[in-house]
Amino acid sequence: MCRIHGSFHARTTDDEMRRVAALQHHGGPDAQSFARQSGWALGNNRLSIMDPEGGDQPYRLGDITVVFNGEIYNHDRLRTELMRQGFHFDDRCDGSILPALYLTYGDRFAEHLDGMFSVAVMDLRREPRLVIATDASGMKPLYYHWDERSDQFHFASELPALLGFDGVRPYEDELGLHTYLSAKTPFGQRTMFEGIDVLPPATTAVVTREDGLRLTSRRMGYESAPPVDEDRSLSRAGESLRELLSREVSRLLVADAPVAAITSGGLDSSLVTALAARILFDRGSSEALHTFNIAYTGNWPGDERAFASEVSRHTGTVHHQVEIDPATFPDLMGDVVRHLGQPNADPITLSTFSLFRAVRDAGFKVALTGDAADELFGGYSRMTQALAAPEGADWAGPYLDHLAAVPQSLRRQLYTPEYAARVLAPGASPLPPGLTDILAHGEGSRLQRITRIEQRYRLPAYHLRRVDHLSMASSVEARLPFCQPSVVRFAASLPDQHRTVPGVGVKRALYRAADGLLPASVLNRPKQPFTLPITAMLAPGQRLWAMARDVLSPQALRADGRLRYEVVDALFAEQEARPSDGTSLALWALMSHQMWRSEFFGPSAGAHRGTRELAVMAG
Repeated sequence: MCRIHGSFHARTTDDEMRRVAALQHHGGPDAQSFARQSGWALGNNRLSIMDPEGGDQPYRLGDITVVFNGEIYNHDRLRTELMRQGFHFDDRCDGSILPALYLTYGDRFAEHLDGMFSVAVMDLRREPRLVIATDASGMKPLYYHWDERSDQFHFASELPALLGFDGVRPYEDELGLHTYLSAKTPFGQRTMFEGIDVLPPATTAVVTREDGLRLTSRRMGYESAPPVDEDRSLSRAGESLRELLSREVSRLLVADAPVAAITSGGLDSSLVTALAARILFDRGSSEALHTFNIAYTGNWPGDERAFASEVSRHTGTVHHQVEIDPATFPDLMGDVVRHLGQPNADPITLSTFSLFRAVRDAGFKVALTGDAADELFGGYSRMTQALAAPEGADWAGPYLDHLAAVPQSLRRQLYTPEYAARVLAPGASPLPPGLTDILAHGEGSRLQRITRIEQRYRLPAYHLRRVDHLSMASSVEARLPFCQPSVVRFAASLPDQHRTVPGVGVKRALYRAADGLLPASVLNRPKQPFTLPITAMLAPGQRLWAMARDVLSPQALRADGRLRYEVVDALFAEQEARPSDGTSLALWALMSHQMWRSEFFGPSAGAHRGTRELAVMAG
């Protein structure tokens, strides 16, 4: 696991590469290195998980140089195949196979990788060419800036690091605020910065001086799934899913560093915990699995510590109850905003950041999580509501509103007339065109279309980037069994009735897989989102309330020029009189955006502002 960065057709200096590496040092504190020649540079920050004594990057083989971020779980099999073809390897590090794999398969090398990864290859055999590739789910993001006028290309694993290159200037995207409030974070390739994109999942990009930048999409897991098996019983589906998850968890437990598990007390993470604990026991491990749960000082709604403790007792883990004081949240928000690089409207960002910091403080560099199960198996209430809507009713509109931080009706009230004229104009959609096309005209059932949108757009942008950035902020590698290609394909092969049926149940096959492995109290409890109880915390007398009032002051909003301060003030009055999840999330989202803007475009970042961004903000 690492962080990577580099440039092509740019005059990048040694000092510049060191500066960018320093900006993402937390994601790779064990070693830093880079290779640079005239016109290109590749750099790496290493977090040593596999073969700590080997695996020095950049990897080199003749005219091929590679840097790599992630884990390749089928590297042993690939190494054996490559050795049969005459290649030799000095160590058993998973990334060491990459130059030989590229020489063997060319630009299609990533099709043979099973894991989470972003890879950059510099090929100097003929015309210099840069090849970069991402995994099928988007677990390891890669941000890039391509200047068509100068042909300069820069990339990095994190947005703040990318901004460390001299050739990358931060300009705020005119549609950014609207996009963010419509989806809680930009979907697709977009970021909140104009001219900076994120490489989509399952994508290979080739950069040459002659042809510029070319992106090619590979097949994602659900696209390569076998046909839906309507004849398989729910019981058999649950058994098969348990066997499959057990194999994947077993593979993800392999590391040359201590491995822990995140256990929220809900179905998904608890099932991963139970399988991991059983596998370690069957292996005869002398060490029990360590589990981590987060809670908040005081008495707050939605506390799951009792369920997590029950799972720990049931599975025999060594349990760590992490507790953080909500009074510290205002101090944490600056760190979270900085590490994410762009706003994410989920309040759980603070908890995620604190939880992984506790994992690292306890001596663990790897943690298994239950992320992505809801997207695959139909676990969200917005899905159930969309499925329950009768034929002919508008189910797509309410579903899209559930994805938003601020519903459409309130967004129209919030925007100043000047900003509304720009972002609400015809053709200025905040969502990728492909998303609405899938909803309206996509193949398959309503549930199949919804889960396709969740996996292609929301999961990588809103969920996986958050987990990656906030775990690596503390030098912890998060491993996600539910994102493994075999699990994604299996979920796509399930008929709707084995996933979610309104009035009957959600994630039905997954519950069958967990039957007998988890306590009945966990299996039978009502579903609860893993999030921060901001409706209770965002109240007069709490530090978050005072902070939100300060950040969203009339003076700040007038200076911004896009939001009507009287409408924001009315939201505060509504939250004080009648606290609700919708109002509190809207205030949280607006506060997070203002803090992000201050971090990257405020007075302290003034040297990085550009005339284009200033022109946008002036209207």
